Amino acid sequence: MSGFDRPTLTVALQNGLNALGMQLNATTVGKLIDYLALLSKWNAVYNLTAVRDPQQMVIHHLLDSLTVWPAFKGVERCLDVGAGGGLPGLVLAICAQQLQPDMHIAMVDTVHKKTAFLTQVKAELGLANVTVHTARVEQLHLDNQCDVITSRAFANLADFVSWSSHLLASGGRFIAMKGQIPHEEIAGLPHGWEVSAMQSLQVPGLQAERHLITIRRCVASGVAAAAS
Repeated sequence: MSGFDRPTLTVALQNGLNALGMQLNATTVGKLIDYLALLSKWNAVYNLTAVRDPQQMVIHHLLDSLTVWPAFKGVERCLDVGAGGGLPGLVLAICAQQLQPDMHIAMVDTVHKKTAFLTQVKAELGLANVTVHTARVEQLHLDNQCDVITSRAFANLADFVSWSSHLLASGGRFIAMKGQIPHEEIAGLPHGWEVSAMQSLQVPGLQAERHLITIRRCVASGVAAAAS
């Protein structure tokens, strides 16, 4: 498919939402397509994603990110590390405006052109629940620690946890979006951290493997920390 055919893309997105059993109103669906239009436009200059076809972007980006939404139920403060073109952070933020108004999403990336894009999307789509940071995550400081820290193809799990654990609230969790199960990465997690849940995901229209890895502080480690 060539060009940006908004009606066709909207139908494709709605079909995917139906497959996920997810109900989003017309305003939210419209904002997701608006985001996709901006991503497609900026991608021509800034190379934000290797996926060029907007129809494939619906599957590989929007639906891939929407599939994980249930894992963020009840989350008030979330950080998307290595946010890149806004996946999953911007997609979650758009959904949160309708489904979870108290949810705030911070996004961090080291590449200025990417955070410039994120800032532009925030402004154009009126995403007041988003904060954008240009920084290395290990050097980032936030006013409030996060309930959840997430990433999509950012780094191996050990680095993801080591670099950003100072930003995670007590009792919080990491949620990493991965393809195949990263057995070696799981085995290499830093001391005091463990995989507490692993979920296989089915993204509508996508045949590739997708897994959601949840990481928490080990119970014994948490008890020791509380006692000290």
